[in-house]
Amino acid sequence: MYDPTRLAALVAVSEAGSITRAAERLGYTVPALSQQLAKLEREAGAALLVRHHRGTRLTGAGELLVARARRVLDEMDRARHELAQLSGLTGGRLRVGTFTMAGIHLLPPVLSAFRRAHPDVELAVSQYEPPEGVTAVAAGRADLALTHAYEPAEPVQLPATVAAEPVLVEELVLVTAPGHALAAGSGRLPLAELAGQPLISMAPTLPPRRGVEAALAQAGATPAVLVENPGYALVCALVSAGLGVAVVPEMVARTATTPVGMRLLEPGSLRRTISVVYRTGETAPAADTFRALLRGAFGRSVA
Repeated sequence: MYDPTRLAALVAVSEAGSITRAAERLGYTVPALSQQLAKLEREAGAALLVRHHRGTRLTGAGELLVARARRVLDEMDRARHELAQLSGLTGGRLRVGTFTMAGIHLLPPVLSAFRRAHPDVELAVSQYEPPEGVTAVAAGRADLALTHAYEPAEPVQLPATVAAEPVLVEELVLVTAPGHALAAGSGRLPLAELAGQPLISMAPTLPPRRGVEAALAQAGATPAVLVENPGYALVCALVSAGLGVAVVPEMVARTATTPVGMRLLEPGSLRRTISVVYRTGETAPAADTFRALLRGAFGRSVA
């Protein structure tokens, strides 16, 4: 049986004309989307896409499967709407918290799917930079929230009434100015190669990044500019201007608005986990349904 989320990915690629544009639309990283398409091709037992310098086009098998996939996805949308009516999701309000990057690149397709399935539920979205989303959920100001944690880091204790469910794990990667020597190789760059490099640092005093900053310092990277408040767009802009290199989540690197080079690091143990936090011990059909949509959209990327 075909995975519906992979069918949706194939439809998105057919509509966008390239894997890169489809990944941006769906809120995936390009490698994560490519991996899912490869799994779908193995399930189908045939090549579904042909990649060329202008983008991607469907093979004959791909065109056949996309036509069927659209019907399947339409039927699933209808089923979700009918089930929502049975479960009482015909009104009410869902309050969703998110941090900036997830709000731009991950949340929109899930909100769109929820709205299609449950048009009578009022949606409210608020911005909470981690760990503020956890506090908002615990205090009842949000029904659920997207937050993140880094590795390495000290474990964070959640309030007793709040649980966290990972939805996406991504590596931290090196970003450099375009043409920088460290971005030239194709393999992973040993962390020790950062010794002596001027680092755009996310301020070692920031609790979420403290363990990451310590690992970079141990590798010998030399802080050149400290960014005191979270702001990856600013970090990438400083890197692009040649003020230093930085280590950022892969999603940040691939969606940077300023030109940067990118390189995977060795070992790949520097990571960011994006999770959805929610209150336990209460009946919340809208929040439960939204979490299920998150699992369907991004759970396959969890390491």
